[in-house]
Amino acid sequence: MTEHPFGRVDESGTVFVKIGEDWHEVGQYPDGTHEEALALFERKFADLEGQVRLLEQRVRSGANASDVTKSAAALKQQADEGRAVGDFVSLRARIDAVVGRTDELSQQQRAEQQEKLDAAIAERESIVVEAEKIAARDLSNVQWKQVSAEIDELFAKWKAHQAAGPRLPKSQNDAFWKRFRAARNTLESARREFFSKLDGQHREAKQEKQRLIESANALAPKGADGIGEYRRLLDSWKAAGRAGRKVDDALWAEFKAAGDVLYGAKAEQQAVEDAAYTENLVAKQALLEEAQPILKITDRVAARNALRGIQKQWDEVGHVPRASIRDMEDGLRRIETHVKQLDEKHWDSTNPERKARSEGLAGQLEESIEKLEADIGAAGSDAKKVKQLEDELATKRQWLEVARKAG
Repeated sequence: MTEHPFGRVDESGTVFVKIGEDWHEVGQYPDGTHEEALALFERKFADLEGQVRLLEQRVRSGANASDVTKSAAALKQQADEGRAVGDFVSLRARIDAVVGRTDELSQQQRAEQQEKLDAAIAERESIVVEAEKIAARDLSNVQWKQVSAEIDELFAKWKAHQAAGPRLPKSQNDAFWKRFRAARNTLESARREFFSKLDGQHREAKQEKQRLIESANALAPKGADGIGEYRRLLDSWKAAGRAGRKVDDALWAEFKAAGDVLYGAKAEQQAVEDAAYTENLVAKQALLEEAQPILKITDRVAARNALRGIQKQWDEVGHVPRASIRDMEDGLRRIETHVKQLDEKHWDSTNPERKARSEGLAGQLEESIEKLEADIGAAGSDAKKVKQLEDELATKRQWLEVARKAG
């Protein structure tokens, strides 16, 4: 009989394994030597021990506890059957240790799963709450493009979370979806109502603007005389509201074309008038040239008389081309301003009240100057006081000069 610490082979080729103090028959290998028989069943034990070692590694790496439990049960059954040669006592202890560790791993994983589920519930609810906040806004005054983008983004977030996140309990998931769907339905109803109302406003605006276009086209026979009425139609156009961007652009093109006809007629009329006023322009330019010497006259009566002659001829000449009106008026205004300034200067110098005030002030200043001169003489060697009096004296003399010129 051939033996080793955990196995033996009898003369018939039967192999036994020692488990504790007892020997158990494992199997037979009659076609080989005893050493080959032991080696065969030692390899079977090595295979079984390798599976246990792999299971231990899976436990350490945090494998799914349920899968580990199933694998441990299968290995425990094989170890209990003892169909190999090896240290089954130690191997069974290792399997039991794995089973014990699996219980801890199962509890840990259940806690982690619950934590992930709680986070997923909170995340899903936050999506719902955000959708409800959007639906609770004043939906009569929102930018629907922005609102639609916001709710679409939340819906995409919902689907991504549902696909990638932990599976929520059906009752809780259904409750969240019911709230989210209600918020979306609120928004969709308000959006449809808004755009239905907007479509109505657009239709009314379109009809009103079409009527205004007809009225504007009817003004064409009036030519330039229809511009005033066209401007009133333009005010009505601005008050008519929007008919939609593309429609508005097309309608405005028609309305503007009707106005262009009127303004074109006015431009033609103006061109004819300007041609007729060309001679008037030449005459007024000559009058301005003739009036230039008035700017050098200092006698107000002579200047006024000369200006009256120019003004009389100016009025008799009549209109000039529109583009030249401002230049002509500015040229005459410069001369009129000069004559006006001569009149104002004369009035200032002959105004009895002003003259009396000026003469009274001059007398007061002369008395003050005489007193200051006397004070300077009395100050003697007091340099500081003399300097102060001399400064005051210089100031009073300047005022006196101004007062005399004003008088």
